[in-house]
Amino acid sequence: MKSGMAGKVKAHELSEAERKRILTDFFIMVASLDNTEEVEKFLKDLLTPSEQIMIARRIQIAKMLLSGATHEDIRNKLHVGLTTISLVERWLNAGFGGYKLALRKKKTKNNTRVSSSADEPFSFAQLRKKYPAHFLLINLLLKNK
Repeated sequence: MKSGMAGKVKAHELSEAERKRILTDFFIMVASLDNTEEVEKFLKDLLTPSEQIMIARRIQIAKMLLSGATHEDIRNKLHVGLTTISLVERWLNAGFGGYKLALRKKKTKNNTRVSSSADEPFSFAQLRKKYPAHFLLINLLLKNK
């Protein structure tokens, strides 16, 4: 981007190294947050209300797809386009597994409140600390640390 000119950053215009550096910094920042309240404040400062709704709807679409809802059911309930539903479905089936992992962990956390000591080497808290970039969606979805 030329000096002094504002505009949208296009991912394909960044080098792979720059893209990785920027995204890793973002993932680490989100993963460093301790609870839902902190994540909520951060994302409200970071995203416009429309962007927040867009991300939240994608999560709702994923949940409905995983529960067996049809595209038409999702479209009618959430008032989203079939293209959006298809994109989320593609990410669910051919992505990195982040949606499924986060939704499964949220469901498990809601069903069984397992307390993990931060001192245990393989506790959830220790894994979150050791691998912060891997827990972005989990941090977005979990209510407490």
